[in-house]
Amino acid sequence: MFKHKKKIFQLAAIGFASLAILAGCNSGEASDKDSEDGAKVRTVKVAYDQASKPISYIDDNGNPTGYDVEVMKLVDEMLPDYKFEFVGTTSDDLLIGVEQGKYQVGVKNAFFTQERTEKFIFPKEFLGLSSAGLVLRKEDEGVKTLADFAKKGYSLAPIAANNAQYTIIDEYNKANPDNKVKLQAGDAFTVDVVQWVNEKRVDGGIMIEGPFKQQVLAEDGPYHNLKDDVVYNEFAVIKTWPLFNKKEQEFADAYDKAIAKIKEQKKTNELSTKFYGRDLFEVLDSVKR
Repeated sequence: MFKHKKKIFQLAAIGFASLAILAGCNSGEASDKDSEDGAKVRTVKVAYDQASKPISYIDDNGNPTGYDVEVMKLVDEMLPDYKFEFVGTTSDDLLIGVEQGKYQVGVKNAFFTQERTEKFIFPKEFLGLSSAGLVLRKEDEGVKTLADFAKKGYSLAPIAANNAQYTIIDEYNKANPDNKVKLQAGDAFTVDVVQWVNEKRVDGGIMIEGPFKQQVLAEDGPYHNLKDDVVYNEFAVIKTWPLFNKKEQEFADAYDKAIAKIKEQKKTNELSTKFYGRDLFEVLDSVKR
């Protein structure tokens, strides 16, 4: 009888130990494993916004892709001490998850803002370049700049205060106090800019060129029927960055070394052309932020 109970307790202990191991594997902590040559390989979670085509998204086969993702795959190839696990999520969850350590790094076409440096590590090397522009109705296609937009007193689609696009307009307003864009903070991180402009709820909105092309110019885009009714006028090309958890300085340093080599090999230029239809690195010398 005693032996029988002892065996039951042993099985229970094994069961609890197994559950503990599984719980550890499912947490946001990065994990270490031995490679074939005995070296330690650290698995890190790379979060990406899965609904931001062509920047980062899930393809028809269920695989992560897009400019940001494919560049990070190249970084992974150059870092034998790391193994990247790509996790598709929302923009909001990515920001919260990286800050809390659920993910070690996140990519979402992120612009630099001073406020974000309090929550994330920005590496020395940027990830890519992004075209930011005004979405307008066809009759306003002559409005080419933020100054033009402000001068007309036009209304702008609301932008969440934690969205870096808000910071871009705020920076312009501070530099141009006599010709400000009417900037309204929205509740949602993004609004449906094309729809808002087309329905005349606002005169214009801020959008990234890649998503505009996917939504309006692509034949299968949800707003392809509006391709002759709305226009996209670029007003800036801006550097984009991966966001690292505050405890991941060593990882960020490793990324810096890898991405610098990738840029030297012009692979970022190739991926920019593939996903954005243009090599944005050609205008790098004129990029201000």
